[in-house]
Amino acid sequence: MTQAQLVAATKVEDQQGQLNEVLHLEARLEALGIHPAHLVIEPLAADWDAPEREGFYRSGCGPLEALGEAKRLIEEGAKAVVISGEDHLKTGYEREERLAKMAVYGEDYPLTQAYTELAKAFSERHQISAEQFKTLSAALFENHRLSYRNALADDFHDELLPEARWHKPITELFRGIDCANPLVDFSGRVLVCDSETADQLEIANNKRLAIKAVGLSRLEGDGKDYLQDIARYDHLREAYQQACEESAIDFAGSFREGKALMEAYTCYPVVPMAFLIVSGLVDLLDDMPEFLSQHSITVTGGMNLAKGAWNNPALNALIVMYERLLAGEETIGLVHGNGGLGYRQGVAIVAKA
Repeated sequence: MTQAQLVAATKVEDQQGQLNEVLHLEARLEALGIHPAHLVIEPLAADWDAPEREGFYRSGCGPLEALGEAKRLIEEGAKAVVISGEDHLKTGYEREERLAKMAVYGEDYPLTQAYTELAKAFSERHQISAEQFKTLSAALFENHRLSYRNALADDFHDELLPEARWHKPITELFRGIDCANPLVDFSGRVLVCDSETADQLEIANNKRLAIKAVGLSRLEGDGKDYLQDIARYDHLREAYQQACEESAIDFAGSFREGKALMEAYTCYPVVPMAFLIVSGLVDLLDDMPEFLSQHSITVTGGMNLAKGAWNNPALNALIVMYERLLAGEETIGLVHGNGGLGYRQGVAIVAKA
Protein backbone atom coordinates (compact mmCIF):
# COMPACT_ATOMS: atom_id res chain seq x y z
CA MET A 1 0.00 0.00 0.00
CA THR A 2 1.23 3.49 -0.86
CA GLN A 3 2.43 5.31 2.24
CA ALA A 4 1.19 8.82 3.02
CA GLN A 5 4.01 11.10 4.17
CA LEU A 6 3.90 14.46 5.88
CA VAL A 7 6.61 16.38 4.04
CA ALA A 8 6.14 20.03 5.06
CA ALA A 9 4.30 21.90 7.81
CA THR A 10 4.34 25.64 8.51
CA LYS A 11 2.32 28.23 10.39
CA VAL A 12 1.92 31.90 11.23
CA GLU A 13 0.79 32.87 14.73
CA ASP A 14 0.19 36.50 15.62
CA GLN A 15 2.27 37.55 12.62
CA GLN A 16 5.19 35.33 13.64
CA GLY A 17 6.34 32.69 11.16
CA GLN A 18 5.65 32.16 7.47
CA LEU A 19 3.94 29.72 5.09
CA ASN A 20 6.44 30.05 2.25
CA GLU A 21 7.87 26.54 2.51
CA VAL A 22 4.56 24.82 1.83
CA LEU A 23 3.41 27.44 -0.69
CA HIS A 24 6.68 27.02 -2.61
CA LEU A 25 6.21 23.25 -2.73
CA GLU A 26 2.62 23.70 -3.90
CA ALA A 27 3.88 25.87 -6.76
CA ARG A 28 6.43 23.22 -7.68
CA LEU A 29 3.71 20.58 -7.71
CA GLU A 30 1.65 22.65 -10.13
CA ALA A 31 4.72 23.09 -12.35
CA LEU A 32 5.06 19.30 -12.40
CA GLY A 33 1.42 19.00 -13.45
CA ILE A 34 0.35 17.67 -10.07
CA HIS A 35 -2.77 19.32 -8.68
CA PRO A 36 -3.04 18.60 -4.93
CA ALA A 37 -6.37 18.06 -3.27
CA HIS A 38 -7.23 20.78 -0.76
CA LEU A 39 -8.83 20.08 2.63
CA VAL A 40 -9.85 23.08 4.72
CA ILE A 41 -10.36 23.52 8.48
CA GLU A 42 -13.28 25.90 8.87
CA PRO A 43 -12.97 29.07 10.98
CA LEU A 44 -15.14 30.27 13.85
CA ALA A 45 -17.12 32.33 11.33
CA ALA A 46 -18.53 29.14 9.79
CA ASP A 47 -22.00 28.10 10.95
CA TRP A 48 -21.45 25.45 13.64
CA ASP A 49 -24.81 23.82 12.89
CA ALA A 50 -24.61 23.88 9.08
CA PRO A 51 -24.43 20.54 7.20
CA GLU A 52 -20.89 19.27 6.72
CA ARG A 53 -19.38 19.89 3.30
CA GLU A 54 -16.98 17.57 1.52
CA GLY A 55 -13.42 18.75 1.97
CA PHE A 56 -14.27 21.07 4.87
CA TYR A 57 -13.78 20.16 8.54
CA ARG A 58 -15.25 21.64 11.68
CA SER A 59 -14.57 21.08 15.42
CA GLY A 60 -11.38 20.38 17.33
CA CYS A 61 -11.26 16.92 15.78
CA GLY A 62 -11.51 18.39 12.27
CA PRO A 63 -7.75 18.55 11.55
CA LEU A 64 -7.38 14.84 12.36
CA GLU A 65 -10.41 13.98 10.25
CA ALA A 66 -8.72 15.91 7.43
CA LEU A 67 -5.45 14.05 8.05
CA GLY A 68 -7.28 10.75 7.92
CA GLU A 69 -8.86 11.76 4.61
CA ALA A 70 -5.49 12.86 3.24
CA LYS A 71 -4.04 9.48 4.18
CA ARG A 72 -6.93 7.69 2.45
CA LEU A 73 -6.60 9.80 -0.70
CA ILE A 74 -2.86 9.12 -0.98
CA GLU A 75 -3.36 5.40 -0.43
CA GLU A 76 -5.99 5.40 -3.19
CA GLY A 77 -3.71 7.08 -5.71
CA ALA A 78 -3.67 10.84 -5.08
CA LYS A 79 -0.22 12.37 -5.37
CA ALA A 80 -0.53 15.26 -2.89
CA VAL A 81 -2.95 16.80 -0.41
CA VAL A 82 -2.81 20.21 1.27
CA ILE A 83 -4.52 20.72 4.64
CA SER A 84 -4.98 24.35 5.62
CA GLY A 85 -6.63 26.26 8.42
CA GLU A 86 -6.89 29.97 9.13
CA ASP A 87 -8.68 31.91 11.85
CA HIS A 88 -7.90 35.43 13.02
CA LEU A 89 -9.56 35.15 16.41
CA LYS A 90 -7.71 38.11 17.88
CA THR A 91 -8.18 40.65 15.10
CA GLY A 92 -10.89 39.24 12.85
CA TYR A 93 -13.90 39.49 15.17
CA GLU A 94 -15.46 41.98 17.52
CA ARG A 95 -15.57 40.62 21.08
CA GLU A 96 -19.37 40.25 21.08
CA GLU A 97 -19.33 38.47 17.73
CA ARG A 98 -16.60 36.09 18.88
CA LEU A 99 -18.42 35.20 22.10
CA ALA A 100 -21.71 34.71 20.25
CA LYS A 101 -20.08 32.38 17.72
CA MET A 102 -18.46 30.36 20.50
CA ALA A 103 -21.81 29.76 22.21
CA VAL A 104 -22.35 26.65 20.11
CA TYR A 105 -24.90 25.17 22.54
CA GLY A 106 -26.82 28.43 22.93
CA GLU A 107 -26.50 31.33 25.34
CA ASP A 108 -28.28 29.33 28.06
CA TYR A 109 -25.65 26.59 28.04
CA PRO A 110 -22.15 28.12 27.87
CA LEU A 111 -19.09 25.94 27.30
CA THR A 112 -17.88 26.56 30.86
CA GLN A 113 -21.10 25.05 32.25
CA ALA A 114 -21.05 22.20 29.75
CA TYR A 115 -17.50 21.21 30.64
CA THR A 116 -18.20 21.57 34.36
CA GLU A 117 -21.10 19.12 34.07
CA LEU A 118 -18.96 16.79 31.97
CA ALA A 119 -16.17 16.96 34.56
CA LYS A 120 -18.65 16.06 37.29
CA ALA A 121 -19.92 13.06 35.34
CA PHE A 122 -16.34 11.94 34.65
CA SER A 123 -15.37 12.40 38.32
CA GLU A 124 -18.33 10.31 39.48
CA ARG A 125 -17.28 7.48 37.17
CA HIS A 126 -13.77 7.55 38.57
CA GLN A 127 -14.87 8.19 42.16
CA ILE A 128 -12.90 11.36 42.78
CA SER A 129 -14.05 14.46 44.63
CA ALA A 130 -14.21 18.01 43.34
CA GLU A 131 -11.09 18.82 45.38
CA GLN A 132 -9.23 15.90 43.85
CA PHE A 133 -10.29 17.06 40.38
CA LYS A 134 -8.95 20.54 41.08
CA THR A 135 -5.67 19.08 42.36
CA LEU A 136 -5.29 17.15 39.12
CA SER A 137 -6.12 20.27 37.11
CA ALA A 138 -3.37 22.15 38.92
CA ALA A 139 -0.89 19.37 38.09
CA LEU A 140 -1.94 19.55 34.44
CA PHE A 141 -1.39 23.30 34.31
CA GLU A 142 2.09 22.95 35.78
CA ASN A 143 2.85 20.31 33.13
CA HIS A 144 1.65 22.67 30.40
CA ARG A 145 3.65 25.56 31.86
CA LEU A 146 6.90 23.62 31.75
CA SER A 147 6.17 22.36 28.21
CA TYR A 148 5.36 25.90 27.08
CA ARG A 149 8.62 27.19 28.53
CA ASN A 150 10.54 24.41 26.77
CA ALA A 151 8.71 24.94 23.47
CA LEU A 152 9.58 28.65 23.40
CA ALA A 153 13.11 28.12 24.75
CA ASP A 154 15.04 31.41 24.47
CA ASP A 155 11.89 33.27 23.40
CA PHE A 156 10.12 32.56 26.69
CA HIS A 157 9.59 35.29 29.26
CA ASP A 158 7.31 35.45 32.30
CA GLU A 159 5.07 38.10 30.73
CA LEU A 160 3.76 35.40 28.39
CA LEU A 161 2.14 33.56 31.31
CA PRO A 162 -1.46 34.38 32.31
CA GLU A 163 -2.05 37.29 34.65
CA ALA A 164 -3.17 36.71 38.25
CA ARG A 165 -6.84 37.20 37.39
CA TRP A 166 -6.76 34.04 35.24
CA HIS A 167 -5.94 31.98 38.34
CA LYS A 168 -9.33 32.81 39.87
CA PRO A 169 -12.27 30.37 39.60
CA ILE A 170 -14.73 30.84 36.75
CA THR A 171 -16.82 27.79 37.74
CA GLU A 172 -16.74 25.50 40.74
CA LEU A 173 -14.19 23.26 38.98
CA PHE A 174 -12.27 25.49 36.57
CA ARG A 175 -9.99 28.50 36.76
CA GLY A 176 -9.24 30.63 33.75
CA ILE A 177 -5.80 29.02 33.41
CA ASP A 178 -7.45 25.60 33.13
CA CYS A 179 -9.31 26.52 29.95
CA ALA A 180 -8.29 27.06 26.35
CA ASN A 181 -7.21 30.59 25.52
CA PRO A 182 -8.46 31.23 21.98
CA LEU A 183 -7.18 34.76 21.36
CA VAL A 184 -4.67 34.13 18.59
CA ASP A 185 -4.42 34.86 14.88
CA PHE A 186 -3.47 31.57 13.26
CA SER A 187 -2.77 30.25 9.79
CA GLY A 188 -1.36 26.77 9.24
CA ARG A 189 -0.61 24.59 6.24
CA VAL A 190 0.68 21.03 5.84
CA LEU A 191 1.55 19.02 2.74
CA VAL A 192 0.98 15.28 2.47
CA CYS A 193 2.43 13.31 -0.47
CA ASP A 194 3.22 9.81 -1.56
CA SER A 195 6.89 8.84 -1.52
CA GLU A 196 7.30 9.15 -5.30
CA THR A 197 6.02 12.73 -5.29
CA ALA A 198 8.20 13.55 -2.29
CA ASP A 199 11.16 12.26 -4.33
CA GLN A 200 10.14 14.47 -7.26
CA LEU A 201 10.10 17.44 -4.89
CA GLU A 202 13.59 16.42 -3.72
CA ILE A 203 12.51 16.26 -0.09
CA ALA A 204 15.14 14.49 1.97
CA ASN A 205 14.12 11.39 3.90
CA ASN A 206 14.98 13.11 7.18
CA LYS A 207 12.36 15.76 6.37
CA ARG A 208 9.51 13.26 6.07
CA LEU A 209 7.13 11.74 8.59
CA ALA A 210 5.11 8.65 7.79
CA ILE A 211 1.42 9.00 8.68
CA LYS A 212 1.15 5.62 10.34
CA ALA A 213 -2.48 5.78 11.44
CA VAL A 214 -5.43 8.03 12.17
CA GLY A 215 -8.05 6.59 14.52
CA LEU A 216 -11.45 8.32 14.50
CA SER A 217 -14.64 7.75 16.44
CA ARG A 218 -17.77 9.76 17.12
CA LEU A 219 -20.99 9.49 19.06
CA GLU A 220 -24.42 10.03 17.50
CA GLY A 221 -24.73 13.49 19.02
CA ASP A 222 -23.14 16.17 21.17
CA GLY A 223 -24.03 18.45 24.03
CA LYS A 224 -26.03 18.14 27.23
CA ASP A 225 -28.06 15.11 26.15
CA TYR A 226 -24.89 13.11 25.53
CA LEU A 227 -22.92 14.05 28.66
CA GLN A 228 -22.95 10.56 30.17
CA ASP A 229 -21.94 8.92 26.89
CA ILE A 230 -19.08 11.39 26.43
CA ALA A 231 -17.93 10.97 30.06
CA ARG A 232 -17.35 7.25 29.47
CA TYR A 233 -14.85 8.11 26.71
CA ASP A 234 -15.29 4.68 25.17
CA HIS A 235 -15.14 6.35 21.75
CA LEU A 236 -11.79 7.96 22.65
CA ARG A 237 -10.51 4.54 23.69
CA GLU A 238 -11.73 3.16 20.36
CA ALA A 239 -9.92 5.89 18.39
CA TYR A 240 -6.71 5.36 20.36
CA GLN A 241 -6.76 1.58 20.02
CA GLN A 242 -7.54 1.86 16.32
CA ALA A 243 -4.50 4.11 15.83
CA CYS A 244 -2.21 1.80 17.79
CA GLU A 245 -3.43 -1.33 15.99
CA GLU A 246 -3.26 0.22 12.51
CA SER A 247 0.22 1.59 13.12
CA ALA A 248 1.42 -1.56 14.92
CA ILE A 249 2.85 0.76 17.57
CA ASP A 250 2.45 0.38 21.32
CA PHE A 251 2.34 4.11 21.89
CA ALA A 252 2.11 4.00 25.69
CA GLY A 253 5.13 1.72 25.85
CA SER A 254 7.10 3.84 23.39
CA PHE A 255 6.25 7.01 25.28
CA ARG A 256 7.39 5.57 28.63
CA GLU A 257 10.66 4.53 26.99
CA GLY A 258 11.30 8.09 25.79
CA LYS A 259 10.88 7.22 22.11
CA ALA A 260 7.71 9.24 21.53
CA LEU A 261 6.15 12.68 21.92
CA MET A 262 2.50 13.50 22.38
CA GLU A 263 0.00 16.34 22.26
CA ALA A 264 -3.07 15.65 24.34
CA TYR A 265 -6.01 17.95 23.63
CA THR A 266 -6.14 20.38 26.54
CA CYS A 267 -9.23 22.55 26.06
CA TYR A 268 -10.35 21.64 29.62
CA PRO A 269 -8.64 19.33 32.15
CA VAL A 270 -11.24 16.58 31.83
CA VAL A 271 -10.14 15.90 28.23
CA PRO A 272 -6.42 15.14 28.84
CA MET A 273 -7.40 13.27 32.02
CA ALA A 274 -9.58 11.00 29.91
CA PHE A 275 -6.84 10.53 27.34
CA LEU A 276 -4.25 9.52 29.93
CA ILE A 277 -6.67 6.96 31.37
CA VAL A 278 -7.91 5.37 28.12
CA SER A 279 -4.40 5.22 26.66
CA GLY A 280 -3.14 3.28 29.67
CA LEU A 281 -0.47 5.87 30.39
CA VAL A 282 -1.95 6.02 33.88
CA ASP A 283 -4.14 3.37 35.46
CA LEU A 284 -5.80 5.57 38.07
CA LEU A 285 -6.36 9.31 38.32
CA ASP A 286 -4.51 9.21 41.65
CA ASP A 287 -1.38 8.23 39.68
CA MET A 288 -1.61 11.25 37.40
CA PRO A 289 0.35 13.87 39.41
CA GLU A 290 3.42 11.62 39.59
CA PHE A 291 3.17 10.85 35.88
CA LEU A 292 2.79 14.52 34.99
CA SER A 293 5.84 15.42 37.08
CA GLN A 294 7.95 13.19 34.83
CA HIS A 295 6.43 13.46 31.34
CA SER A 296 5.31 16.32 29.07
CA ILE A 297 1.90 15.57 27.58
CA THR A 298 2.08 18.39 24.99
CA VAL A 299 4.74 19.70 22.63
CA THR A 300 3.11 23.14 22.44
CA GLY A 301 2.36 23.95 26.07
CA GLY A 302 -1.32 23.17 25.59
CA MET A 303 -4.24 25.29 24.49
CA ASN A 304 -4.22 27.13 27.82
CA LEU A 305 -0.85 28.72 27.10
CA ALA A 306 -0.06 28.14 23.43
CA LYS A 307 -3.66 29.20 22.76
CA GLY A 308 -6.24 27.45 20.61
CA ALA A 309 -7.43 28.84 17.31
CA TRP A 310 -10.95 27.39 17.58
CA ASN A 311 -10.96 24.40 15.17
CA ASN A 312 -7.20 24.52 14.54
CA PRO A 313 -5.35 23.42 17.72
CA ALA A 314 -4.74 19.88 16.43
CA LEU A 315 -3.42 21.35 13.17
CA ASN A 316 -1.10 23.58 15.18
CA ALA A 317 -0.03 20.54 17.21
CA LEU A 318 0.65 18.53 14.06
CA ILE A 319 2.86 21.32 12.71
CA VAL A 320 4.82 21.61 15.98
CA MET A 321 5.05 17.81 16.21
CA TYR A 322 6.56 17.73 12.70
CA GLU A 323 9.17 20.29 13.74
CA ARG A 324 9.97 18.56 17.05
CA LEU A 325 10.34 15.08 15.60
CA LEU A 326 12.63 16.28 12.82
CA ALA A 327 14.81 18.13 15.32
CA GLY A 328 14.89 15.59 18.16
CA GLU A 329 15.81 12.02 18.97
CA GLU A 330 12.25 10.78 19.43
CA THR A 331 10.87 8.80 16.48
CA ILE A 332 7.09 8.70 17.11
CA GLY A 333 4.48 11.40 17.64
CA LEU A 334 0.83 11.29 18.67
CA VAL A 335 -1.72 14.10 18.26
CA HIS A 336 -5.14 13.94 19.93
CA GLY A 337 -8.22 15.86 18.76
CA ASN A 338 -11.48 16.45 20.65
CA GLY A 339 -14.55 17.69 18.76
CA GLY A 340 -17.31 19.72 20.38
CA LEU A 341 -17.96 18.79 23.98
CA GLY A 342 -16.22 15.53 23.18
CA TYR A 343 -18.48 13.56 20.87
CA ARG A 344 -15.77 13.37 18.19
CA GLN A 345 -12.38 11.90 19.00
CA GLY A 346 -9.31 11.48 16.84
CA VAL A 347 -5.82 10.11 17.41
CA ALA A 348 -3.05 10.36 14.82
CA ILE A 349 0.29 8.57 15.03
CA VAL A 350 3.19 9.72 12.87
CA ALA A 351 6.75 8.45 12.77
CA LYS A 352 10.07 9.26 11.17
CA ALA A 353 10.04 7.78 7.68
